[in-house]
Amino acid sequence: MIRQIFVNLPVKDLPRSKAFFEALGLSFNPQFTNDDAACLQIAENIYAMLLVEPFFKGFTQLPVSDAKQATEVLIALSCDSRAEVNDLVIRAVAAGGTTPNEPKDMGFMFQHGFADLDGHQWEVFHMDMSAVPPQM
Repeated sequence: MIRQIFVNLPVKDLPRSKAFFEALGLSFNPQFTNDDAACLQIAENIYAMLLVEPFFKGFTQLPVSDAKQATEVLIALSCDSRAEVNDLVIRAVAAGGTTPNEPKDMGFMFQHGFADLDGHQWEVFHMDMSAVPPQM
């Protein structure tokens, strides 16, 4: 059984990226953080490893995509409320991020998102499970 998830993301400026995510209220595990990588703790057992590009390249034979030019991945994070979704996006923009899409209200789900300093897209959403249509 899978017990943890680590999403590995290339970053250009690790100290700047760390400051961005700290401005969102997130923290880093110092045990797995150094000059080449930082372990961003998103939730219990959910992490993003921010790896400086030269270090990231050591894990793949393929070229590293530029997330500002092409979508590599959409990282989706659930929130406890619509207010939490909006607050997280507001803090991301205040810390230098952007909002690539308008918020979407689907009745049972409200979503918005932000792009971090390297262009990685983070979708944040709140879902009311009691309002989910049958056979979604």
